[in-house]
Amino acid sequence: MSASHRLAWLDCLRGVGALAVVAEHMLPYVAPALRPYTFNLGMYGVLVFFLVSGYIIPASLERKGDIRAFWISRIFRLYPLYLLTIAVVLALSWWVPVRAHVPRDPSSAAAHATMLLDVVHQAGMVDTMWTLSYEMVFYLLVTALFVAGVHRASGPISIVFGVVAIVAGLLLNAPLLKGTWPAYASFALFAVGMFCLITGHLRTIAAYTLGAVAVVLLMTGSYVPWLAAAILASMFAGTAIYRWERGEASLWPVLATGVLITLSPFWSIHAGWWWVQPAAWTITILLATGTFAVGMALRRRRMPKVLAWLGLISYSLYLVHHPLLKYMLTITGSLRDSAWHVQAAGAIGFVAMLLGVSWLTYRLVEAPMQRLGRRIAKRYA
Repeated sequence: MSASHRLAWLDCLRGVGALAVVAEHMLPYVAPALRPYTFNLGMYGVLVFFLVSGYIIPASLERKGDIRAFWISRIFRLYPLYLLTIAVVLALSWWVPVRAHVPRDPSSAAAHATMLLDVVHQAGMVDTMWTLSYEMVFYLLVTALFVAGVHRASGPISIVFGVVAIVAGLLLNAPLLKGTWPAYASFALFAVGMFCLITGHLRTIAAYTLGAVAVVLLMTGSYVPWLAAAILASMFAGTAIYRWERGEASLWPVLATGVLITLSPFWSIHAGWWWVQPAAWTITILLATGTFAVGMALRRRRMPKVLAWLGLISYSLYLVHHPLLKYMLTITGSLRDSAWHVQAAGAIGFVAMLLGVSWLTYRLVEAPMQRLGRRIAKRYA
């Protein structure tokens, strides 16, 4: 079985996650009657993404066995489209202003440069960029664990983060670190640390330092500390599932982590949103884990080509859809009070436009940059 076929189920899950996030942002303005309120469609999609990342990212690092190759691959995978999206949003800010939450000072540039936006309490140019903060924290922490030789302890680590999520919910209702200095300090450490990881100079010290910085920022700089810890717990649960599949570990830590994540907002002092109330949050968690379980159960079967294709362009879908939606609504206005056929036309038109733009950005930006990253990684292997 080819590698692409073996990983097709993960692409399908990414496609499902991307569609869920798109729907969560589109429906309130285009077809509000279709938006579910028994669970959070967007968080469901995000959790599916996090489980997929937790499952595949450590596997990718272990397969490469090379910190330099791993980080070159990640940089060329994430940054080209990310930077292009930021450039487009800034270029069109005369028409659709940049989000008011984004700081108008150099700290915003520093936070965007590292992608550590949410854990240095900074808003992203695009609403969905907040999740990239936790992806980056996970990469940094996995790198440190790999260098330390303890990367296979995924189950216990996921449980620790689950417990921390509950404790943080009981004790913290805001970031402990204040001001813009965390954005500047993390940028300096990130820049030096990345140089060391890629060149090999002081690589071990750099890996440990960046891992420690990532954890400190996660728990002291995040907007919502309990949610930050719960997200990392879910990602390491994904890794623990990978360990279980390979026969390297038991499945019980995953089940324990799931319970902890589900309970984490129940007594939190910072959990006032409707979607973290017990019923909605529990349903969201069950749907996300159930979707991942179904995908995994079917992983040896042929996957639907449409879902696999959506997974292929899922990063473009994820980053591009929100600014594109804003541009469309600036022209059309909100359709929430329009007739059903107008809403249907608006939804179909937007999705069609989004798929076309995302396919182009994948073909013209993502795919070429990923190929370039692989060539550079091989050259310096």
